[in-house]
Amino acid sequence: MKNVFALVIAAFASGAAARTFTVYNQCPFTIWPAIFTDLNVGSATPDQPTGWQQDAFQSVSFFVPDNWQAGRIWARRDCNFDVNPGPNSCLDGGCNGGLECDPHTGTGVPPATLAEFTLGAQDSYDVSLVDGYNLPVRISNNQGCHVADCPVDLGPNCPAPLKGPFDSTGFPVGCKSACEAGLGDPVNNPNCCTGIYNNPSTCTPSGVEYYSYFKSNCPNAYAYAYDDPTSLFHCSNADYTITFCP
Repeated sequence: MKNVFALVIAAFASGAAARTFTVYNQCPFTIWPAIFTDLNVGSATPDQPTGWQQDAFQSVSFFVPDNWQAGRIWARRDCNFDVNPGPNSCLDGGCNGGLECDPHTGTGVPPATLAEFTLGAQDSYDVSLVDGYNLPVRISNNQGCHVADCPVDLGPNCPAPLKGPFDSTGFPVGCKSACEAGLGDPVNNPNCCTGIYNNPSTCTPSGVEYYSYFKSNCPNAYAYAYDDPTSLFHCSNADYTITFCP
């Protein structure tokens, strides 16, 4: 775990304005957190590898630039990078690159619960289930701004068409979105907000299959692409904590 005092010294030495992000693994098992930055949107990246192993109840802190754009943090489950390193190294959430996700293509294999951030004068942040669910997540901050979270294990009661993948005991460690599960028309699909459904007026919650399952359990998380009014939150000058299994 990085020492916060050392982080502060490093920030002053570089002259960079930055926030402190803390990833806390409250799960009773090892996870492999990952970070991805859409470099087509911005070039600023966190002062942390794009993937690492984190044991149960371990906390890891690092700096994120004030202008981090289109960033996401998620966790991978049941990983083994000794064989077949890459997106299939983990049961869910794996990425191109293996342990450290490729900075250009390492977005993570769905289903995966995402903590998403765009920082600036006013930060935007959210928990997204648009690509499905693999772990409960909470985003909290030190400014008293709204908590974004999906605190419920959505795997066991996941609707049958969406359930999976499964671990070696048959326990579901994921719940796909209807889009990710391939439900609906491949071109004009309200589950994916594609084709004639590619805007908020035509892609509405009523047309998204199983929307209510995700939204009723996780009202502070995105359940589909245009869920902004109830799922996108804002804050300023905040440090953030991302807790897995809150």
